Amino acid sequence: MQKIHPKTLQDLEFPTVLEQLSARCNTELGKEQALEINPINDKELLLEVLGQTSEYLASFSNDNRIPNHGFDSINGELRLLKIENTTLEISGFRRIGTICKITVLHQKFFKKFKEYYPLLFKKSEALEANTGISDAIDEIIDKFGEIKDSASVELRHIRMRTNEVRGKINQSFGAALTRYQSSEFLDEIRESVVENRRVLAVKAMYRRKVKGTVMGTSKTGSIVYIVPETTLTYTRELSNLEFEEKEEVQRILNQLTDSIRPFDYVLKNYQEYLIHIDITAAKAKYALDMNAILPEINDEKTLFLRDALHPLLFLSNKLKKEKTWPQTIQLHPENRIIVISGPNAGGKSITLKTIGLLQVMLQSGLLIPVHEISSVCLFEKILTDIGDNQSIENHLSTYSYRLKNMNAFLKRCNDKTLFLIDEFGTGSDPELGGALAEAFLEVFYEREAYGVITTHYANLKALANELPHATNANMLFNSKTLEPTFQLILGEAGSSFTFEVAQKNGIPYSLVNKAKKKIERGKVRFDATIAKLQKERSKMAQTGSRLQDEEAKARDEAARLEQLNTKIKAKLENYQELYDHNQRMIQLGDKVNTVAEKYFVDNKKRPLISELLRIVETENSKRKKTSAKQAKAKQNQKRQVAQELEKKIVKVREEKKIEQKKAIQKEKNKPRPVFKIGDRVRMFDGKAVGSIDALEKNKAIVNYGIFTTNVSVAQLELVEAAKK
Repeated sequence: MQKIHPKTLQDLEFPTVLEQLSARCNTELGKEQALEINPINDKELLLEVLGQTSEYLASFSNDNRIPNHGFDSINGELRLLKIENTTLEISGFRRIGTICKITVLHQKFFKKFKEYYPLLFKKSEALEANTGISDAIDEIIDKFGEIKDSASVELRHIRMRTNEVRGKINQSFGAALTRYQSSEFLDEIRESVVENRRVLAVKAMYRRKVKGTVMGTSKTGSIVYIVPETTLTYTRELSNLEFEEKEEVQRILNQLTDSIRPFDYVLKNYQEYLIHIDITAAKAKYALDMNAILPEINDEKTLFLRDALHPLLFLSNKLKKEKTWPQTIQLHPENRIIVISGPNAGGKSITLKTIGLLQVMLQSGLLIPVHEISSVCLFEKILTDIGDNQSIENHLSTYSYRLKNMNAFLKRCNDKTLFLIDEFGTGSDPELGGALAEAFLEVFYEREAYGVITTHYANLKALANELPHATNANMLFNSKTLEPTFQLILGEAGSSFTFEVAQKNGIPYSLVNKAKKKIERGKVRFDATIAKLQKERSKMAQTGSRLQDEEAKARDEAARLEQLNTKIKAKLENYQELYDHNQRMIQLGDKVNTVAEKYFVDNKKRPLISELLRIVETENSKRKKTSAKQAKAKQNQKRQVAQELEKKIVKVREEKKIEQKKAIQKEKNKPRPVFKIGDRVRMFDGKAVGSIDALEKNKAIVNYGIFTTNVSVAQLELVEAAKK
């Protein structure tokens, strides 16, 4: 694929998309590189980048969240590593160590979950695994950014001696402080710190009585700061040790830098990987915010965008809590060019920009907000002519600029091109400009290019109707209110509603009528016919929507009846089983009764027992033998069904209680009616309706016909007021 022209990206507001993407990056390098994203020419690489973004998006909705990838830039350190005899600072080593640890963590994570993230695993696996760099840094530098005592034997020895000398300094200073304090040579503050040294705060009048080195005086001159003579020897030794420590630390850092220097390419690859992950994560966040997905990418040169949304418009409306109207459009070898017509402010330009911006975003590795059944193809060139095309720098008029643009289109247009032109042919005499635009469109058609144009020219609408692989379309308008519905309708041209819009905006009817007489009668009739067709289309759409609703209701009703029928059948089967069981019990009872009567007459036990055993064996032969295990399982099953039924009953009872409480509360919140004798009433929790015979204070005697009862007025609701 060839590189898409920057002007196309500018026309489609792609830089604004990149700014929004950049804002979602965590690192400064990620933010910078996100602004430089361009369409990817290599199809294999593009599919890989899109797949990685889709995998990262999936991580937001599962339990295997991808580890953090934040880091600070090491570009300065990488430049220093390329220069011999340079030494990195401790902060630089810490940044390098962080990048190494995060990268290794990612490698381990993606190796563990490679079934979930195969493409991200492939990306991390391509890196050279190296834990030695971070281990070497951790051996030298602690988590607080200090060189460890164990960094070298010499450093440990120097620091031990330094601690000893500091102890001696503190000890000798303490002795001097006690001695001179008792002599009352010191000021109230007793001591201070000058140039990182502890000093005695000596009163100026006693300065000659305290032996040591003067380090300064107070602003008023009343205090002299002196290092006691007893600590001077140790102080010089401490300075020497501090110098030795500094030299040893520098030697250790030089050695550590030299050990890392051969792996500068590994560090560079690690940083580039983390930048890539940062941008991929930002793309996934961006996709999540606008409900974007990775649609199917086909090789059949078919562009099918179902419920496509303009990303910038959608996110803007989302903040305002306003609706964004989706568009559905399809281009394929049998329908390569669409000519959209209709009145201004109907959404033609937005539809055009939506198609172009989504295509550019997808070819730049971003997911797009479309329905999951959408399918897209890839184009080598995307050519656009959208918006204000005056060129002040080149002193070109709109029409001159557009002609220059069309010339560039003619040179570059082929069967792998998508062209998007807004207000095609405008800027010149309508008839002459329309004729030239028609010629351009014929050339684009002959070269088998794919494209969408918007126009008001009737000849372009007619041409689209004549060409077998082109079609008209219009943005649906409400002919009564003259408000746009933002729905793209394929198959017919749109009326401009020129005179209707003029009348709606207050232009006098007489003036509109006069204008109508000035143009060709055929043109008016043609536009009126289109307007009439659009009205019919609108009516058909409303009828279709109503029929769909009715069909959905019918389906729901059929499903409900089917469910009811199933329940009735089940009940009938249960009743039949119960009836059969009862009949069998009656027959069995008759047999036992006959045997009992015979025993009553002859009083013989043996025939009685024999006959009873025969009856029992006959009945048992009809029963299926079940093992103890099966019987237990059946019993458990019955128990489980009973428990579930009990739970459902409890749940239904609770729901009924809640509904009753809500109903009572609702009734309580209603203004209470003033009851009169003769009013027909009923209790809140009852169904029987009676009439009030008498009222006394807050009590009412209600006559139910068969009986009367005395109840509180608060428990009654009015069914029907007494007739006057």
